[in-house]
Amino acid sequence: MTDKKTSDNTSAENGGAAKTSADEGPIARRYFLLGAGTAVAAGLAPAAPVAAQAPPPSPSAPPAAEPEPLLTLTATEHAFFAAAADTIIPADELSPSGSECGVATFIDRQLAGAYGTGARLYRDGPFPKGKPELGYQLALTPREFFRAGVAAANAWTRKTYGKDFDRLSAPERETALKTMEEGKAQFPGFTSTMFFNALLQISMEGFFADPIYGGNRHLASWKMIGYPGLPATYREEIRTYFGKKYDKPPHSIADFS
Repeated sequence: MTDKKTSDNTSAENGGAAKTSADEGPIARRYFLLGAGTAVAAGLAPAAPVAAQAPPPSPSAPPAAEPEPLLTLTATEHAFFAAAADTIIPADELSPSGSECGVATFIDRQLAGAYGTGARLYRDGPFPKGKPELGYQLALTPREFFRAGVAAANAWTRKTYGKDFDRLSAPERETALKTMEEGKAQFPGFTSTMFFNALLQISMEGFFADPIYGGNRHLASWKMIGYPGLPATYREEIRTYFGKKYDKPPHSIADFS
């Protein structure tokens, strides 16, 4: 089992998050959210008269993000990563969903760059089957690995559910990812556990990385955990905030560029 998404949903009370059981809600977010609950409060506004004009959008709501051009992912792959991110990081009272936070955009940018091409990987072989604790041992670049993994995941969900992963319902996507995590989904070339672990890792990075890299849109994850962001010197605030909550808003690299 990996450290993030197991069926036992562990919740912490830090930040006022409620504790949930393993059978409730979407996949456990304990390694993203340090055990945040998944309950979402929802309400319906009363219907307006037919002749009434729709009220203007709330000024406090962040503007809808324009679709980002894809650098390397296909539309099918992007749809997979967006659906996976929303399953791993469902929208709740703590943060927007993974896709709303730009996780799929982050993945696209990472796979289009030096990381995706395996610039720092030794790839001259040989490539014998290694022990799980040795980590990634394939000849594929990360871009090739994720391409093959998404294709294998969609092939497995089509065989199991009759449709691609992003077309599944939320409970079906959760079950599908848990099955991959446990290595019970049959993937050619590598295990579904290996793919799940890589998907989990890059989704986590996209959710918590500096927004300049495409994820963590509107600093959502930093606001959630109280991380101040880029500033690394707090000498002037030590006396003011000693023993108190640091309540200044976080700042990204872009704020100082």
